[in-house]
Amino acid sequence: MGQYAPFSDQGSLEEQIKGLADEELLDFWEETQQLAKMLDQDEAVDVDYNPEYERVILQELQYRTCCKGQF
Repeated sequence: MGQYAPFSDQGSLEEQIKGLADEELLDFWEETQQLAKMLDQDEAVDVDYNPEYERVILQELQYRTCCKGQF
């Protein structure tokens, strides 16, 4: 399962996402969707969800889909 560690020496979010296998990337995307849904439903939680995860994941999925069609 893919994980993003913002304070690690592994590089940026984009670099980490590019290194994930397709299935790991889809798992990570699903987890971010579940987290966002939980945060939306729980009004007692005072945490801002960062949509940057979703944007970067979707961008990588689109890139991979386009590239697979070219081969």
